Amino acid sequence: MLEPWKSFFTEIDNSLHEELALHCLGGFVMTMLYGLARPTADVDVLPLGVNFATDSLMRLAGEGSALHKKCGVYLQIIGVAQIPLGYEDRLTEMFAKTFNHLRLFALDPYDLALSKIERNTQRDRDDVKRSSRYRFVWLRINTYRHHLSPNFSPVPHIKISNPSVQPAC
Repeated sequence: MLEPWKSFFTEIDNSLHEELALHCLGGFVMTMLYGLARPTADVDVLPLGVNFATDSLMRLAGEGSALHKKCGVYLQIIGVAQIPLGYEDRLTEMFAKTFNHLRLFALDPYDLALSKIERNTQRDRDDVKRSSRYRFVWLRINTYRHHLSPNFSPVPHIKISNPSVQPAC
């Protein structure tokens, strides 16, 4: 793990007294785990089940915290995210056995791409386009439609009429 991430997560780990699992998504996962070259200063994580744990973690490592100022990176709890059903079964542990109490898990590449398409910002569309060029993921939207909201409409410039056809790379 490269700096500043190693120092950042080590400080979080050192502050913990029991195990904490974070489900990570976004640019951090795409960069660190799936090799997509894209700068990011935050780690997007899904909300923790316990509010006091979330509050404590955000005071320690959230945007504007002393740790953010020291390391230049921060945690961001994603309040609204369309994550496919059953994503927990497909999580991958990142940096296993690196920390004593902190465990980082990444969304599966398909789940990550689907969450980005659902949000549909320009940056997310660019990430999905870049990821498909790097063979990060081939979006089989028709296969995963049942995991998405009923209002889902694919990104306009990505048309998949036959999910069995693979992209030419």
